[in-house]
Amino acid sequence: MTFAISLLIILATAAAVYAIIKTNPNRPKPLPLPTGVAYEPKLPDSAPALHWTDGARFMVEVINESRYQPSLKALAGEHGDAAAAAPYVATLLPDDRNAYENEAVAVFIEGRMVGYLSQKAAIKFRELLRKKEAAGQPSTCDAQVRGGALWEGKRLSYVVVLDVEPLEK
Repeated sequence: MTFAISLLIILATAAAVYAIIKTNPNRPKPLPLPTGVAYEPKLPDSAPALHWTDGARFMVEVINESRYQPSLKALAGEHGDAAAAAPYVATLLPDDRNAYENEAVAVFIEGRMVGYLSQKAAIKFRELLRKKEAAGQPSTCDAQVRGGALWEGKRLSYVVVLDVEPLEK
């Protein structure tokens, strides 16, 4: 008898929670699922809120550059057989529409998408933006496009490193 009453209470509670969740008008609408077309955020026309620096240490590496290798190669410029170290200013854009990560931060150089901060780095970077009262706003930092050296007859990949304080402590 006690089991039946407990089960009835659990089912009633679950039904009530379900009804509250389904009827909540403030519930965010889910993002559309990826369609096979590569998603890429767009840079806003607004000026960056902040410029970050960490004394030219370039300790933060951008991830997901594989699909951006042609852009990175163009940005690296001519560097012969040696590795490139081309200086730029990168724009970091909190990407709230990313269907894969809800705390994503996209990285652009000269208006070209070059990748994202890692998930851990993006979360910490967004915390830094909130502390500076610049949440959700684009900001900039110095960057370098590195790599592309010739090794055993093949070009190595290019990477982007950023001059912001280390974000994955």
